[in-house]
Amino acid sequence: MGLALGIDLGGTKTEAALLDADGQAVWRERVPTPAGDYAATLHAVAGLVQRAEAARGPVAHVGVGHPGSLAADGRVKNANSTCLNGQPLQADLERLLARPLRLANDANCLALSEATDGAAAGADVVFAVILGTGVGGGIAVHGRVLAGANGLAGEWGHNPLPWPDDTEIRGAPACYCGHRGCVETWLSGPGIARDHGTPSLAVERIAEAAAAGDAAARATLDRHASRLARALAGVINLLDPDVIVLAGGVSRLPGLTQAVRARWARWIFAAGSSAPPRTRLVTAAHGDASGVRGAAWLWR
Repeated sequence: MGLALGIDLGGTKTEAALLDADGQAVWRERVPTPAGDYAATLHAVAGLVQRAEAARGPVAHVGVGHPGSLAADGRVKNANSTCLNGQPLQADLERLLARPLRLANDANCLALSEATDGAAAGADVVFAVILGTGVGGGIAVHGRVLAGANGLAGEWGHNPLPWPDDTEIRGAPACYCGHRGCVETWLSGPGIARDHGTPSLAVERIAEAAAAGDAAARATLDRHASRLARALAGVINLLDPDVIVLAGGVSRLPGLTQAVRARWARWIFAAGSSAPPRTRLVTAAHGDASGVRGAAWLWR
């Protein structure tokens, strides 16, 4: 495999990285994503490909990670970058660039990256989680993305929070998908701030307050850890992955993985056994670069 270009098409920024056969980034660029403008988004992606080739010569393969998934007719669905929804993104980019591309959901690219040469390298089954402004999930099995019959494999953020208590049942927040109480509404950054009673406050400020001894902030983070433990226990009961990888801004909360590991055994099905769960919970080795690296690895 020659040089491979990965492009991570996000809601606010689009990043491109050119990887050599050893996974070393030899060129990288980030540009703002044109807000709400599909045609401009296509040209932003095309411009990154053209500049990569101008800098490093012909690129053998191009992969694109994007929000949402592709429907059976090749059109994007379920993207929180709503200008993509209903658009034939792959066909339009292939026509504009005059070459075949491979596309995958951004969380699937994260899973592929970390399963290839990241925190889950060599694991058979990897579940990857993006905890940020939204909540997404992706699956890699034996080093390949698992997309699913409907392109929905890993769309964990739009399942209900499992084992809710009475206050969570009564206070289940509305989700943009049309349902209430989705995992995303509880575990995302905005969900944590809403639960704390300060919707405009950044999660980092809540963590700082907790570290300074604020009891209310500590209670907010404790509730979040409990909810994440329950949600991931549901994943383990269904998929039983070898490794779960956390990424995104919320994943950087101090002590989060330890707090979840200390709680999740209660909900993982283990009747008659006292052995601890063997699933490993880790943070992404490549951090924010994992999505763009996974997009490049779509051609492996």
